[in-house]
Amino acid sequence: MAAAPSGHADPSGYADPSGYFDSYAVVGVLAVVGVLFVALAFGAGRLLRPVVPTPEKLLTYECGVDPVGEGWAHTQVRYYVYAFLYVIFAVDSIFLFPWATVFAAPGYGAATLVEMFVFLGFLAVGLLYAYKKGVLTWT
Repeated sequence: MAAAPSGHADPSGYADPSGYFDSYAVVGVLAVVGVLFVALAFGAGRLLRPVVPTPEKLLTYECGVDPVGEGWAHTQVRYYVYAFLYVIFAVDSIFLFPWATVFAAPGYGAATLVEMFVFLGFLAVGLLYAYKKGVLTWT
């Protein structure tokens, strides 16, 4: 009796697991090669670079300004708010692309259209809230 091709059921009803992990093995080999490549690059850099420590090289360096005083500085919160709003709308676009492919499938049109308008409604409420709080005004 001939053996069933890998991944297909044999006449007894059980799947042949011999070829199941082949694709995972390729991913694992690529991951190992990637890690080795990075380790080799860092090792070559460590071997080839000159090591001449001086007091100037050991100073903390920040944007060409010598460190003077405390390390405490005030930060504008509005930049974080803009970044947060960007993340919200980036996540929105991540959900819109798969939705467009499901919407094109037969039999899913009305349900996915309603779901997307509910989702966009939540986003609109969030944007309206941000507008009412004055987050979107640049000062």
